[in-house]
Amino acid sequence: MRFLVQKFLDWLPQLDYRVWILIAGRSLSQLGTGFTLFYASIFFVNQVGLSATAVGVGIGSASISGIVGRILGGTFADSPQWGRRPTLLLSSAISTLAAVVLSIATTFPLFLLGNLLMGFGVGLYWPSTEAVVADLTQADQRNEAYALTRLGDNLGLGLGVVLGGALITLTGAYRALFVVDAISFAIFFVVVYRAIAETRDPNQPHPPMLKGWVRALSDRILLIYVTVNILFTTYLSQMESALPLYFTNFVSRHTEAAGFAPGTLTLLFSWYMGLTVVTQLPIARRLNRFSRPRVLILSALAWGIGFILIWVTGTTAMGQLLWAMAGLGTMAIATAAYTPAASSLVITLAPDSLRGVYLAVNSLCWALGYFIGPTVGGWAMDQSQAIADGFWVVSALSVVVAIGILQYLDRLLRRAYPVQ
Repeated sequence: MRFLVQKFLDWLPQLDYRVWILIAGRSLSQLGTGFTLFYASIFFVNQVGLSATAVGVGIGSASISGIVGRILGGTFADSPQWGRRPTLLLSSAISTLAAVVLSIATTFPLFLLGNLLMGFGVGLYWPSTEAVVADLTQADQRNEAYALTRLGDNLGLGLGVVLGGALITLTGAYRALFVVDAISFAIFFVVVYRAIAETRDPNQPHPPMLKGWVRALSDRILLIYVTVNILFTTYLSQMESALPLYFTNFVSRHTEAAGFAPGTLTLLFSWYMGLTVVTQLPIARRLNRFSRPRVLILSALAWGIGFILIWVTGTTAMGQLLWAMAGLGTMAIATAAYTPAASSLVITLAPDSLRGVYLAVNSLCWALGYFIGPTVGGWAMDQSQAIADGFWVVSALSVVVAIGILQYLDRLLRRAYPVQ
C-alpha cells in the first residue's frame, strides 16, 4: 500500500506547497457550489414557482454583475495597493452573503439580488486565483497546475452534487443547500486568510489601470481567442442550467410523462463530475504536446458529440439513462480538455505585469457565456418539446464555428509564439 501511495505522489507534478493549499481551499469552496449547481433552477422553477425564463434571467444576471467583478478583480489583482490575496478575501465575503440571500429568497427580486451578489463575488475570484497559480509555477508546469486546480474544483463540485442530491432525496430541503454553500465560502475565506500570503511580486512594475486594459483589448490574438471562449463557456452554462431542466421536464421514461427523478439527476451529474476528476490530469498530460488551440479543437468536437447524445436522450424511446450517461461522459472529456488549456493559453499571451488583467478578460468570457447560456437555454426550456430538443442540435452545429476560429487562432499563435 505504501508503495502505491509513493508511486502516486511521484506521479503528481512537483508544485509549490501554496498551490496545494489553494487547491484544497478551492475544493472546499466548490463543495458548497456543488450543493446548488444542478438543483437551483429546479427548486426555483418547480417549488418556488418562478418561470423557467425568469430563473434563466436571474441566473444569467449573475454574469452582468460578474462583468464588473471581473474587471475590478483583474485590476485589483495587479494593483500594488490590493494584490491577489485581499481580492480573494473580498470575493469570499461577498459570495458568502450571496448564498445567504439565496437561502431565504421567495420572490424574483430577492432571487435576482442573490444572483447579482454571487456573480460579483465570483467575478472578483477568478482573475485573482488564476493569477496566484501563474505566480507560483513555471511555464512548463502551468498546464498541469491548472489541471490540478480544476481537478480540485471538480472534486469539490462532484462531492457537493452527490451530497446535495442525497440531502434532497432524504429531506427535500432545497434551502439547506444554500446554507451549506454559504458555509463553504466562509471556510475558503479562513483558508486564504490563514495560509495564502500575497504572491504578486512587489518589484513588478504596474502600468496605470486604463493603459493595462487598453493593451489587453488591443491584443488581436487575445480578442480572437475571446470570441471562441465565449462559445465554450456558453456550452458549460447550458449544461449546468438548461440540461437539468431538460432532463427533468422533457425526457420521458417508460411509465411516466415527467423526466428523470432527483436521484437519477444526482447519479448523472455525479458521473459527469467523477469522470472529469479522474481524467483531468491524465488528459492534460497527454495533450500537453499539442498547441493550446488544437487541444481546444478536440474539446469542441467532444462538446458537439455530447450535444447530439443529449438530443438522442430526449428523442429516443429506449435507453434514455444510458444515452444521458454517454452525453455527460463526453462532456466531461470536453471539460477536462478545455479548462487548463484555456488558462495556459492566456498566460502565454499575458505580460507578467498584466496577468490579472489578461485573466480578467478570459474570465469575462465566462460572464458573457453564463449570461447567454442560461437566458437562451431557459427560454428554450419554456417552449415546446420540439424546440427544447432542437436546442441541442443547434448547440452541436455551433461547434463548427468554434473549430473554424480555433484553426485560424492556431496559425496566428504559431507565427507569434513558436513554442506554446
